[in-house]
Amino acid sequence: QVQLDESGGGLVQAGGSLRLSCAASGSIFRINAMGWYRQAPGKERELVAAITSGGITNYGDSVKGRFTISRDNAKNTVYLEMNSLKPEDTAVYYCNMKGALAVINYWGKGTLVTVSS
Repeated sequence: QVQLDESGGGLVQAGGSLRLSCAASGSIFRINAMGWYRQAPGKERELVAAITSGGITNYGDSVKGRFTISRDNAKNTVYLEMNSLKPEDTAVYYCNMKGALAVINYWGKGTLVTVSS
């Protein structure tokens, strides 16, 4: 079974930066989109950024211009560089990988990002 291992979360001050990483292990089968979602307590999970196998990216409106998503297909890894962090970015960040088939949809356990004022 596929497992997604996230790292890089932590506590930072507003205006600071963090880099999240997510590496997939196990039986990787035709992963297309890789992405990051986030969820704060009492809030719905929302898209932060996504990237296709062809390098096409999509960002949530609140992070455009501040976050950058990238991937290393050889390492089955997706990254999220987070700059100019704001307190409103505080959330648990989840790694996600999808394939063409509905059954290919994997989630990481989440990593907490806390941005102080």
